[in-house]
Amino acid sequence: MSYLGESIPKLGFGLMRLPMKDKSVDVEQTKEMVDLFISSGFTYFDTAYGYINGKSEGAAKTAIVDRYPREKFQLATKLPAWMGAKTSDEAKQMFWTSLKRTGAEYFDFYLLHNMGATRTKSFDDFGIWDFVLEQKEKGLIKHVGFSFHDKADTLDKLLTEHPEMEFVQLQINYGDWESGSVESRKCHEVARKHGKSVVIMEPVKGGMLAAPAPEVKAVFDGSGSVLSYASWAIRFAASLEGVVTVLSGMSTLEQMKDNVSYMKDFKPLSESEQAVIAKAQEALAGIPSIPCTSCEYCVEGCPKSIRIPSIMEMLNRDLVYKSFQAGKFGYGFETQFGGKASDCIECGKCEEVCPQQIKITERLKDAVAKFE
Repeated sequence: MSYLGESIPKLGFGLMRLPMKDKSVDVEQTKEMVDLFISSGFTYFDTAYGYINGKSEGAAKTAIVDRYPREKFQLATKLPAWMGAKTSDEAKQMFWTSLKRTGAEYFDFYLLHNMGATRTKSFDDFGIWDFVLEQKEKGLIKHVGFSFHDKADTLDKLLTEHPEMEFVQLQINYGDWESGSVESRKCHEVARKHGKSVVIMEPVKGGMLAAPAPEVKAVFDGSGSVLSYASWAIRFAASLEGVVTVLSGMSTLEQMKDNVSYMKDFKPLSESEQAVIAKAQEALAGIPSIPCTSCEYCVEGCPKSIRIPSIMEMLNRDLVYKSFQAGKFGYGFETQFGGKASDCIECGKCEEVCPQQIKITERLKDAVAKFE
């Protein structure tokens, strides 16, 4: 059965981690990357209103829109209604700002950005669901959808309430496939149950699967493959059903060369390759970590509204993936929507209800020491 985006090549260029020079986007290197990407047959570019403080959309104009015929590529961007907007007009203005910044005339894929948790309310309050449909009717948007960071049950509810959404963008990678906090597999299954196409983000988990833990490297090294560790992650994601494209946030021309080398003539993972991925997942699961399942019992009674499972996940980024920077970055983002670890008053309510008997107050102190 055909689906939206079936004919789009399965490697997309995510413009969130562009090469930088003197605190600005390195436009010349970005142009080189774009040229290689398009000449290799790829077409999908993904940016957002807030990426690189708005500089990403401007770079898209300079490196792509101003240099290629509009029909040669698909451009996606996103509207974060929760990010600073105080009124409906301010939220809707983000669309017009993005249109001007990119000079794109229209967006092939337009997303409500980062749906889930408390962020969804902004889109409801400001009437953004109807607003994007109005722009679609005018021809300024070809396809509407949303990016999502939350549990599968929440995704199911959103897609039931908004069947007009044509696709979803999900964090999917082999490391998060069975994660209790990300629920990659479950979210993918929910999207497909609703007949929605999927754009995949974070296939390499913010770069963490490009240089995985030694236990995981040993699995891939023992497989006889000469491909990069990142290639395994991206091909795993691209092999899933109903995928529009898999976004890779490439920062260098070398990363672009590597990605196009194995995605140019992409074929889904073979049965033996799937078995290697399964062994890598087992190796990941065997690395000592905080055993948080993101049940969120701890959150319900927290007097400081600390999003404890999210903080445990950031600690695990450091423990399991040896990626302190990814943990610190994620901690800074997640604590925008709830209390910081340092807000904990050690009331113990979280530990009373934790099924895994995690010493949460001690772990929060670890997060303060590491990330604050």
